[in-house]
Amino acid sequence: MAAAIARARQRGPIRTTEELARIVAGALGARRGGPHPARRTFQALRIAVNRELEELEASLPRVVALLQPGGRIVVISYHSLEDRIVKRFFAASPELRVLTRKPRRPSEAERARNPRARSAKLRAAERLEEAA
Repeated sequence: MAAAIARARQRGPIRTTEELARIVAGALGARRGGPHPARRTFQALRIAVNRELEELEASLPRVVALLQPGGRIVVISYHSLEDRIVKRFFAASPELRVLTRKPRRPSEAERARNPRARSAKLRAAERLEEAA
């Protein structure tokens, strides 16, 4: 896919997202049904440009520091990279007790009403009492 993008850029700049989507679809091959093949490419670009993973990693300790003992933090992640960060942070934090051993997922009914919910995972933890 990267090679296909580089070849296209040699012919001229890629000016629209539609053009990039066509290039990616051509490199990956068309699929019948399911999400567009360029979906993950755009997701990866958005994650990198917005520094989403770095922001999540930096935010979690700050949020926990704001919690009172007994306060709860709930995080909804939408892809495995985010979920892994949240899961590991909750497990490694001595200030937290994990409330969701496994992530909560949307029900079939919710996914039918809201297809974007299909990848959501909810995790929760509670701030422990202060050490004496």
